[in-house]
Amino acid sequence: MRSKIVAGNWKMNKTLKETEALLTELSAKRPDTEAEIIVAPTFVNLATAVNNLESSVIQVAAQNMHFAENGAYTGEISADMLLGIGIDTVILGHSERRSLFGETDDFLSKKVDTAMAKNMRVIFCFGEELQERQADRHFAVVESQLKNALFHLDASAWQKIVLAYEPVWAIGTGETASPEQAQEMHAFIRKTIDEKYGASVAQNVTVLYGGSVKPNNAEEIFSKPDVDGGLIGGASLKADDFVEIIKAI
Repeated sequence: MRSKIVAGNWKMNKTLKETEALLTELSAKRPDTEAEIIVAPTFVNLATAVNNLESSVIQVAAQNMHFAENGAYTGEISADMLLGIGIDTVILGHSERRSLFGETDDFLSKKVDTAMAKNMRVIFCFGEELQERQADRHFAVVESQLKNALFHLDASAWQKIVLAYEPVWAIGTGETASPEQAQEMHAFIRKTIDEKYGASVAQNVTVLYGGSVKPNNAEEIFSKPDVDGGLIGGASLKADDFVEIIKAI
């Protein structure tokens, strides 16, 4: 059975003291749930988060990493650096990494390979932009992103892959993605994986939704059969909002 996951991507937010305060509040208010709860603070606060949550079921993930083991990559973080502080889950391919920092499918494929070689779990993000949705190219774009970055993997590697579909057009644009649109795409994602790897892999991979999940829409989105949770942005920065979203799973 595939996992249920609610993951909070904190992006470039929260100082050290703010991180400690939010983690303490989340730990105190965390609802009883069988779903995995993950937070992804900024790099400089990762070690603090791991230590703070040492006795908690809340897990810590990194927001990114480089594909190289080490070397002249100023400002980058390697897999071993993350593993060295107790982190074995990393978010790769986020829409902001793609649009703002030019990360391509080929570049992300190398990162995925490094994560797999290091036995890390990847939360792999993908999804279409507004103009691609308007041009009715959303299925083709998602299929291409999946195939280019992930379909070289052996079937066994998918045990370490979590997918996070981000309809970029529904994040901060004023447009709204309906729960039905989320389900439609998640079903298409499983169909695409099924055609390559078979039903077992397709039905067991966790697929998260990352399109502006809020306390007031989480329950309806999470009720869809192919939606296994969410990758939460802004709402994960407020303990009460994040807790309500966790309750919805």
